[in-house]
Amino acid sequence: MRHFDIIGIVVSTFIAAACSQAPAETMEVTVYKSATCGCCNKWIDHLEANGFAVTAHNVQNLEQIKRENGVSSRLRSCHTARIGNYVIEGHVPAQDIKRLLSEQPDVAGLAVPGMPVGSPGMEGPRSDPYKVYTFDRTGSTTVFARY
Repeated sequence: MRHFDIIGIVVSTFIAAACSQAPAETMEVTVYKSATCGCCNKWIDHLEANGFAVTAHNVQNLEQIKRENGVSSRLRSCHTARIGNYVIEGHVPAQDIKRLLSEQPDVAGLAVPGMPVGSPGMEGPRSDPYKVYTFDRTGSTTVFARY
């Protein structure tokens, strides 16, 4: 075997080993919720099943968390989450959070107002149509996704 062939094999082996050991990027989410809300726990299960690492905090005053994170009253739901610099309000599907993180628009976060039946964590006998909104600190919203 020639010297260059051996170097090529060594380099290829090194690159393959490095790629296979590269850590996957963990998407860490912090969720603020009521201790008694079952749908919040189901939404957390949905996030974890989609590759998110979730830390949940049961809090007494969710209204304060929502105010501190700029969630207007018309966008509110039962839980508020933080991922990176973004706020996630309510039953936002994991795929939309991943899209938000990929595209990184200049918004404060995403929200699914209320608790629509059929959204992640609110599965049931039917699925009602709902929208995922972006929102900014001024209260402006745009539709990010429709279900």
